[in-house]
Amino acid sequence: MVIVIDISMPELNGMEAVKRLHEQLPEAKVLVLTMHEEQEYVIHMVRAGASGYLLKDSASDELIDAVKALAQGKTYFSQYAASVLATMSLKPAETWDDPYRNLTSREREVFHLIIEGKTTKDIARSLDISVKTAENHRGKVLDKLQVANAAELVRYAAKYNLLI
Repeated sequence: MVIVIDISMPELNGMEAVKRLHEQLPEAKVLVLTMHEEQEYVIHMVRAGASGYLLKDSASDELIDAVKALAQGKTYFSQYAASVLATMSLKPAETWDDPYRNLTSREREVFHLIIEGKTTKDIARSLDISVKTAENHRGKVLDKLQVANAAELVRYAAKYNLLI
């Protein structure tokens, strides 16, 4: 099974979607087809479980080749993405931190809802949880990412290109 996904999506961040797909459908191969060519995106998507990365301005033949390669159980990275991954492997001393650090899946959901400007009550409604549980998740997100409030969390998200 090949799944083609973008980083920028309306409801769920592409990095989180890839991570969940990789956890819940480990046999699925995920191809990231996106306009984002920043090296951080390539690295984070691969770490999340993507099997391929292709820019949207690629030729349609390359997209077909990528889907075929993934369907055969291979990986497929555009020349740019392959270059980023090669550079990363040649410079292992550089840190390519996971911007989510050790957040749980639920905390990642809360993270994205917070940076979208949702209140704790909105988060509780969106996730069908109690306000108290939403408050607990919100506190854990702030603590784990070592930020004091939502404004700092938005700055954190901007720093790691997570405002999608």
